[in-house]
Amino acid sequence: MFDSVLIANRGEIAVRIIRTCRLLGVKTVAIYSDVDAEALHVKLADQAVRIGPADPGDSYLNIDKLVQAAADAGVDALHPGYGFVSENWNLAEKCRQAGIKFVGPSPRTLVIAGNKVDCKRVARRAGVPVIDGGETVCYTPESALDAARELGYPVLLKAAFGGGGRGIREAYDDRQLAQGFKLASTETRRSLGKSGLFVEKLVKPARHIEVQIVSDGRGKVIQLGERECSIQRRHQKLLEMTPAPGLDELARMMVAGYAVDLAKALSYENVGTVEFLMDKDQNFYFIEVNSRLQVEHPVTEMRAGLDLVKEQLEIAAGEGVDYGQDDVELTGAAMQCRINAEDPAAGFAPSSGRIERLFFPGGAGVRIDTAVYPGYEVPEYYDSLLAKLVVRGNDMEDARKRMLLALSEFEIEGVKTTVRLQRFILEHEEFTGWNLDVEFLRRNRIVESYVEKVAADRAELASQGAAIAAVIMESGTGTGPVVRTRPAPMRQQPVQKARHYDAI
Repeated sequence: MFDSVLIANRGEIAVRIIRTCRLLGVKTVAIYSDVDAEALHVKLADQAVRIGPADPGDSYLNIDKLVQAAADAGVDALHPGYGFVSENWNLAEKCRQAGIKFVGPSPRTLVIAGNKVDCKRVARRAGVPVIDGGETVCYTPESALDAARELGYPVLLKAAFGGGGRGIREAYDDRQLAQGFKLASTETRRSLGKSGLFVEKLVKPARHIEVQIVSDGRGKVIQLGERECSIQRRHQKLLEMTPAPGLDELARMMVAGYAVDLAKALSYENVGTVEFLMDKDQNFYFIEVNSRLQVEHPVTEMRAGLDLVKEQLEIAAGEGVDYGQDDVELTGAAMQCRINAEDPAAGFAPSSGRIERLFFPGGAGVRIDTAVYPGYEVPEYYDSLLAKLVVRGNDMEDARKRMLLALSEFEIEGVKTTVRLQRFILEHEEFTGWNLDVEFLRRNRIVESYVEKVAADRAELASQGAAIAAVIMESGTGTGPVVRTRPAPMRQQPVQKARHYDAI
């Protein structure tokens, strides 16, 4: 095992990695930008190194600075976490050249997995079903129009390099495709550094199903079951669960087999995720490989009883995978809600500020992955994820009820959050009936209905307050019953700078 590891990330994932390293007796080196000097990962690490100013381009995204920091600290390995440069082949290659082990796939695998068009070709050769289209990368609207007309509408525009739900647009005719190409190109250029897109047939309705894999890079691939990730807003995941509700055993075995076959075809090493769309007939179509640790990995850990960061470190250290597929036992069900610093009632506007009060839920089967604490200043520069609330139940309905209880106990003041929206989703009749697809929020007008409910609740509370005030005035005593309510969240100042959304 390594003696020391530099963690090239921040926030909850950096804290997550530090804790596993401590269990393994591995020293940790944290990096931080100027606004993260008081961050929890900085406080927990054995050593911390300033990496640059707040702007991620000058700090967490600067590969040369990351490798230099690792070399200066004399670490054995670099763990990239997720998001930022976690899937960047150039970082992996520069680590190799510097004699530092990159905790993740090889540069070659990252190059192939990072190009969705090339990865689809590998999938086809491996016998893994793919969506029609996506044969070439399009850099002009004219080439995208040609591809769309050949496939036939409706189609989907997707970023050819990178993921995270960026650069995705539906198109039902030439006009929509031309408009979508311009918007998607701008978005991918800004968030991924490249603007190439590809066109494929639109699968709709569809569910987003992904499979967790662990591979030693020498042909041994273990699958740890599938995750249901269909609850999304604009292709950004809000809630994940495992196992996928309503999936029959044959379909479950098929999708797991596809993931293993593709991992072997890629000579994949370390932990990763293979993502699929599933149509209404439970046919699967490969989307992409996430060649890193996923944000939603805790739900798999809860069912499998494994520490995936430990698996990553052991594989990177050359210790391999010391168990077989038959040794894996997946029990119960698990669910994760992403608690983001956003205001759903205001178009999911990011919310920054000081956390004035914080209370986390607890009890059997409840896990919190976070890096926030009372007094912590939520910066405006990075991803809005505050915490990942994870629960485990005997089955999915049990997990849903436990999640509702945990969300009801979750209290945070100082920033707007998605806690109440998550409860609204979990109580919706379409969710309780497990009628899920990637259009769930739009199809059921979830956000609109949530905003209406928030407004109605506020109006009712104001009415109750007015009635109490009237009673007090009539009594002439100036006193009356004391009504206790949760204080309203602090008013937030408008965010002046766009966040860097770094992970999905």
